[in-house]
Amino acid sequence: MAVTANSEIHRFPQYKYIDAVRWLPVLSAFNRFAVLATSDFDSNLSSIEIHSFKPNPLSFEFQSSWTSPSPISSIKSSQFLQKSIIASSTSSGSLHFLFADSTDARLVSEVSVPENELHLEGKCCIDLMDGGVECVTVGDDGRINLVTVGDSNLNYRRLFDSGGLVSYTSVKWASPVEFAAGGYGFGLHWWDQRKPGGPVFSVQG
Repeated sequence: MAVTANSEIHRFPQYKYIDAVRWLPVLSAFNRFAVLATSDFDSNLSSIEIHSFKPNPLSFEFQSSWTSPSPISSIKSSQFLQKSIIASSTSSGSLHFLFADSTDARLVSEVSVPENELHLEGKCCIDLMDGGVECVTVGDDGRINLVTVGDSNLNYRRLFDSGGLVSYTSVKWASPVEFAAGGYGFGLHWWDQRKPGGPVFSVQG
């Protein structure tokens, strides 16, 4: 016998452009928190907003926000040291880690890497390892960086710099030491931190 499920679609009107959406790690089946990367062209402001989503009774309520110094290019979320963590990269090359209280998603602190330290201006993409310990960043400028997150500080190092010969547009962790990066003009590069110097292999598109 075929099993069918009834799906419902609910609208929650927003008055800004929504560039990306993530969930904070689930702590309760009755109260979830959505992370929105927003942009407002009228005010020329970009921000990260946290909204509380409750299925019964249905509600989607604003909790807190953080204003970004430039348009947001990528966001990820994870759990770290009993806090929820949101990683955000911007089009100006900066990287920001926002720590939120796990019970009410109130933003409590921030640590950042300033512009041009990791990437030159242009789109960059990030992936945050499960557990929030390490973040990998890639960009249009061909740079790949590894950022280690502490409770109140960041350590980062450049893993690779193509000098603009390759532009990366996406990245994803595969294991605690391996990740894949994709970009223009090729298929996929596979990286292993145990084997420095370049990708261990590539798959052409």
